[in-house]
Amino acid sequence: MFNHIVLFKLKDFQNDQQKSEKRDQIKEALLALKEKIAELKYLEVGNNFELNGTSFDIALFSRFDSQADFVVYRDHPDHQTVVSLVRANTVDRAVVDYLTEG
Repeated sequence: MFNHIVLFKLKDFQNDQQKSEKRDQIKEALLALKEKIAELKYLEVGNNFELNGTSFDIALFSRFDSQADFVVYRDHPDHQTVVSLVRANTVDRAVVDYLTEG
């Protein structure tokens, strides 16, 4: 299995409500990819409990049968649309990709 973990740090917003709404919008857009990309075998997205913490704001965990399937997901037009949304609203991200058996 190919595992893909991403953490996103949102940019500053005028108020907590705007940040919370944008965080929820990104989460829903990411979760919607489950229904659109067959190669995506598992997807979990979580929002950090702290809205104004110094840590990252959103965590994504996804799983694929192979690295080749991940590349299909990465390049898929629906994923690229979400990438644009994320890039417009984040200031940092951290990524870890790794293989496991099973």
